[in-house]
Amino acid sequence: MNGLDEAGILDAWAENAAPWTQAVREARIASRREVTDRAIVDAVMACGAREVLDLGCGEGWLARRLADAGLHVTGTDAVAALIDSARQLGGAEFHQLSYEALANGALPRRFDALVANFSLLGEQSVDGLIAAAPRLLNAGGWLLIQTLHPLLACDEQHPYVDGWRDGTWAGITGGFSRPAPWYFRTLHNWCELLNRGALQLVELLEPRADASTVPASLLLVARRA
Repeated sequence: MNGLDEAGILDAWAENAAPWTQAVREARIASRREVTDRAIVDAVMACGAREVLDLGCGEGWLARRLADAGLHVTGTDAVAALIDSARQLGGAEFHQLSYEALANGALPRRFDALVANFSLLGEQSVDGLIAAAPRLLNAGGWLLIQTLHPLLACDEQHPYVDGWRDGTWAGITGGFSRPAPWYFRTLHNWCELLNRGALQLVELLEPRADASTVPASLLLVARRA
């Protein structure tokens, strides 16, 4: 697809920054409360990283949680309103930076881990970021990606093929406007993306609630050689 879809992601998140911040801070999203927040925190802590870059940090909840656990965390997001919200509560270092800027060296230092928690929504922007990941990582550093599980994203209307999808705010209350588009990737696509970035997939996790028969997310844990 063309760059209009990439731009549409940022435009929609800018429009919805305030209700999203409120929804996160009031713990309105059941899957996060029950499964996915803890899953990404536990995965990062298991890596033993000390210096962490939170990619697409939003209003900063994950950066704050990891900082509270003793890690030094830098959060980046392309949406100014979300970075403003993150800075209001502090707890970490926050920068308004796009994925393209990061891929082009806007942060001239390396990290022990890069974390993307439901934040890799584009096509070309994500391709470029993952290709640049080794330049952002120390030797042996980690890349952790939590994203929507294909079981939850595919049905008769949405086949299991790579491509752009319409977003939705279903299941989240609040004054949301248009949802952001996003680029669906098959598991094969994610693996190929990591391979092109010279990153080795170490673990594939499928976090789920104890009472659920389907996973709440897909969590990819990769490492730089």
